[in-house]
Amino acid sequence: MGGISEEQFAEFGLTFGVAAFMLYMLFILLQLARESKAGRFGTFVILIGLGLGMMGFVAKGIIKWVLDN
Repeated sequence: MGGISEEQFAEFGLTFGVAAFMLYMLFILLQLARESKAGRFGTFVILIGLGLGMMGFVAKGIIKWVLDN
């Protein structure tokens, strides 16, 4: 299939699929903050509280990349 292996295709799909999903989750968090009229501090708390999982996932990818190089 175009000279790429199944493993390369899966890694590409996972990388960009998860990135797109995380951007969509960020949009949902910001929409939630806006609709609840949370203000600046409330928005900050929502992004930190609910966004820690996303930040951990990104940190894991960066750490893995650094250790592989």
